[in-house]
Amino acid sequence: MERMAQEVRDIYFDLGRSEIREDSRVILAQNAKALAQILNDFPGIEILVEGHCDESGSSEYNLELGYRRAESAKRLLESIGVAGNRLKAVSRGEASPQCVEATEECRPKNRRVHFAARPGTG
Repeated sequence: MERMAQEVRDIYFDLGRSEIREDSRVILAQNAKALAQILNDFPGIEILVEGHCDESGSSEYNLELGYRRAESAKRLLESIGVAGNRLKAVSRGEASPQCVEATEECRPKNRRVHFAARPGTG
């Protein structure tokens, strides 16, 4: 959905962490307004809150870390007032990197939560 790409930004995390950084809290608050409006305008969709990691660590570790990141973002969005029943936390681990170079400049770009819309399941 083009509107998601225009109005909702990724948030980023520190290495090995799932706590939401202060700079990401500001972005998440802005995202909450946009997401609430998108959910209102499109009652048949849900928002995937996708946790991503860089390639550091094992696949199992990264899947768990990605899920913790997604859950952290989902909980904060819910606390701001976004309908939790229309948010689904999922982990992509390191499977869908935003940046594919194995460099210190690239890795932080993959430590993120991304938001995507899909048809609702309920």
